[in-house]
Amino acid sequence: MGQDRGKYDFYIGLGLAISSSIFIGGSFILKKKGLLRLARKGSMRAGQGGHAYLKEWLWWAGLLSMGAGEAANFAAYAFAPATLVTPLGALSVLVSAVLSSYFLTERLNLHGKLGCLLSILGSTTMVIHAPQEEEINSLEDMAKKLVDPGFMVFATVVIIVALIFIFVVGPRHGQTNILVYITICSVIGALSVSCVKGLGIAIKEAIAGKSVVRNPLAWILLLGLVACVSTQINYLNKALDIFNTSLVTPIYYVFFTTSVLTCSAILFKEWGHMGSDDIIGTLSGFLTIIVGIFLLHAFKDVSVSLATLAVSIRKEERAVNGSAAHSTYELLHAESTEDMEDREMGLPFDSVSRRNGAMSSSLDH
Repeated sequence: MGQDRGKYDFYIGLGLAISSSIFIGGSFILKKKGLLRLARKGSMRAGQGGHAYLKEWLWWAGLLSMGAGEAANFAAYAFAPATLVTPLGALSVLVSAVLSSYFLTERLNLHGKLGCLLSILGSTTMVIHAPQEEEINSLEDMAKKLVDPGFMVFATVVIIVALIFIFVVGPRHGQTNILVYITICSVIGALSVSCVKGLGIAIKEAIAGKSVVRNPLAWILLLGLVACVSTQINYLNKALDIFNTSLVTPIYYVFFTTSVLTCSAILFKEWGHMGSDDIIGTLSGFLTIIVGIFLLHAFKDVSVSLATLAVSIRKEERAVNGSAAHSTYELLHAESTEDMEDREMGLPFDSVSRRNGAMSSSLDH
């Protein structure tokens, strides 16, 4: 019964994670459409510190879609381990890329499509080899994990890095470097996932009839989640307003997944219970995702499709054939020139008659 219950929870978490990716991928498009409408109206853009998007209904539709996705994601973390739920966020990359080509003026070239495909394949590999986290059945167990020295150091480093990027790096390079705002969202996201996991456990305890309202940890996790999500929304809006959606989404996925997997490994000690094959599979899957993101980012300005690729191949074939014919012509021309030189010099030995193909030998007396 316990194994059946575990499988049941697994499939519930899997379904919630997939639906979450669909909602979140669509929310990027709705938010971007709203921000573009504001830009056409001449309102101060979010990347410049404006908040006019709060009056745009498309932006609110995107926010509600993201809220639905985050709610599904929240529930998924309550049923499945973070190392299963988080990699499935790559599906939002595919959803966002496909919808961008239909509803926005952003085109996804052949490299981008291959990059999305590799991201999906890498995520699938990571899910297959995902480590199993330690069992945490109560808020007391969660409290012991949160005060672990390793996690305390990690959380301190994350907060310091986030503050440096917010107050020092952001004002200087946020408008020109796509990684600045995404880094802020990603490192804060690692802490938000920890809060989500703890609140999921609290909700399970409340459903089971246990009193969690008087537990201060539940309120600390709730306040921490609100602060983290608010920060993520703010800086993700800035990144979406300044940079291309098809770039922001996958890069954010890579950084966010890295942060969450690192946090989950430190908090739940997952890697200590993994076999060598699972470790290699997890790392290989993640590297595959990174290669996919590189293809999507590095060649974004190159107009490449299957049609242009076929035309390029035909041009190369014609060029090769033309150069071969030219080389043959030069060879025959060189041989003909040598023959004429031989006849002009009147060599006393073998001369070749190319008119009738016969070879004759003549000596001058």
